[in-house]
Amino acid sequence: MLLGLLTAIAASVCYGTGSVLQAVGSRKSARRDAAASDRTQHGGPSLSSTAKAATTWEFIVGTILDFVGFGLGALAARLLPLFLSQTVISANLVITAVLSVKLLGIRLSRAEWTSIGVVCSALVLLATAAGHEGSGHTEMSTHWWLLAVALVLMAGGTVVVRLLGARAAILAGLLSGLGFGALGVGVRVLNGIDPFDAGALLGDPALYAILVAGVGGMYLHTVALQIGSVNGATAALVVGETVLPGAIGVLWLGDASRAGLAWMAVLGFVLAVAGAVAVAWFGSPDAHGVEGPAPAKELTPVG
Repeated sequence: MLLGLLTAIAASVCYGTGSVLQAVGSRKSARRDAAASDRTQHGGPSLSSTAKAATTWEFIVGTILDFVGFGLGALAARLLPLFLSQTVISANLVITAVLSVKLLGIRLSRAEWTSIGVVCSALVLLATAAGHEGSGHTEMSTHWWLLAVALVLMAGGTVVVRLLGARAAILAGLLSGLGFGALGVGVRVLNGIDPFDAGALLGDPALYAILVAGVGGMYLHTVALQIGSVNGATAALVVGETVLPGAIGVLWLGDASRAGLAWMAVLGFVLAVAGAVAVAWFGSPDAHGVEGPAPAKELTPVG
């Protein structure tokens, strides 16, 4: 349990730091592209603009940290119940918020700091209540369903986000979170890991669900960072990557809380999600009358 918790915390730090660095690179690119009118007809970033954002040094370093976080998160998903591993990893919201103050010039409101405190308290409850993780053994049909869902979410989400343009920041964050949640489920059920079997690994649809969900989630997250509040997009991502995989872990994969502490696990989970939603609400551009890409130095208390 301790090794799993430390691994999840390290993944959270990598993801949170990476998100802010990616936001710095994305916003630099978005400002240049806005000046050059390199936008879709709906006001969202074009594919070329998103590609340019991915070539800034800040975004590259952030992406490297994401890959490190992915490896650590995958290990945590094998060592902990999904409702715990995914929620601890989603605490990168706290890292993102704190670093945003320094690197993006953002001032967090009292409501946002309170919401972040709720998330941190909820994680303590979850860690205390978490019990054993399930085996992750499922029928192969489940792996095919996971691949199908990942394809629909990422492909359909990309089309919808491009159609909605600048209004889709929170939606893009949520869809990217669902993609990362599907990735976490895929890691848990993946065959050929222990013991290692290359044939079973390459023949498992869950492997390709992981790739689709990972790449699609990264793209949608990049779009969300370009067009909206970094903390709002990250909070929506937290909801997507936490709620569904946590429920799947309990209902289908055998994850459980400690005896007599199910109430604490449920309370911690609900508070964590509620805190993340609160940050998304208080940090959304619309809540402060801000539209489109955020400026480099925000003077209003947006998150």
